[in-house]
Amino acid sequence: MTPAIALLEKQKIKFEILSYEHDANNGHYGLEAVEKLNLNSDQVFKTLVLETHEGELIVAITPVSQQVNLKQLAKVAKTKKMALAAPQKVNASTGYILGGVSPIGQKKRLKTYIHSSASEFEIIYVSAGKRGLELKLAIDDIAELTKATFAVF
Repeated sequence: MTPAIALLEKQKIKFEILSYEHDANNGHYGLEAVEKLNLNSDQVFKTLVLETHEGELIVAITPVSQQVNLKQLAKVAKTKKMALAAPQKVNASTGYILGGVSPIGQKKRLKTYIHSSASEFEIIYVSAGKRGLELKLAIDDIAELTKATFAVF
């Protein structure tokens, strides 16, 4: 049980858990999920925690098959620039470890942005909060739970 799964159950939100054997030598967590679960890579999203120029942490939910355009995301977030947050900051803020960061059930609610391509799908896949676990759930539920803004980045 992860905080993400506990929150979904508490909120009575419909979801499915998909699991696979995580390869500790594979650092491409999202793409590993696509491959091992035979999913459409456009529907599998990674959860990144980034730090703004001012030191604020934000969350970006983006397709695993794409890189985040940091300049575009900084513009959306109304900051000068941003970079990936240090692993210890990610863990302290979310309660999750890299490769298992879920957008749901984080310790602190961070400002969240979802790549606009997610709105093309009713259902997407995100980490369940542990390497080797994915959640299948409605994009509308993710957006509501995280109070996210859809944007292109």
